[in-house]
Amino acid sequence: MNLLNGTSFQKLEGAIQAANKRQQVISNNIANVDTPYFKRSEVSFESLLQQTMDGGMPALKGNRTDERHFVIGPTSSVPLPVVSEDTSTAMNNNLNNVDIEHEMSLLADNQLRYNAYITQVNEKIKMMRTAVEGR
Repeated sequence: MNLLNGTSFQKLEGAIQAANKRQQVISNNIANVDTPYFKRSEVSFESLLQQTMDGGMPALKGNRTDERHFVIGPTSSVPLPVVSEDTSTAMNNNLNNVDIEHEMSLLADNQLRYNAYITQVNEKIKMMRTAVEGR
């Protein structure tokens, strides 16, 4: 029985990890708002997950008889969050590119996403508990 290792749980786990990483990156950006030459970073996850789920993959799925074979078709793997640095812009005369208001709005958005992911995980666990207990 594969209760907690299903694809939807893996995606939710990846999303929660991305939200945690995004929190760290945004906090670092805010902490360095006045640091000269500091360049802000951001985390990409949702777009990578979307590309993994349906990004140009053929509808056919290849049968792998060995782990060393290439995966053909849609995969159930969840991408890792990617941190990228924006080196092309500057906000201040000291070449820092952190906009505190933008970072605070990203922080609030990330908090809402994190709460939504946790709510989904709790609902899935609650449904499984109900099914196992038979209530």
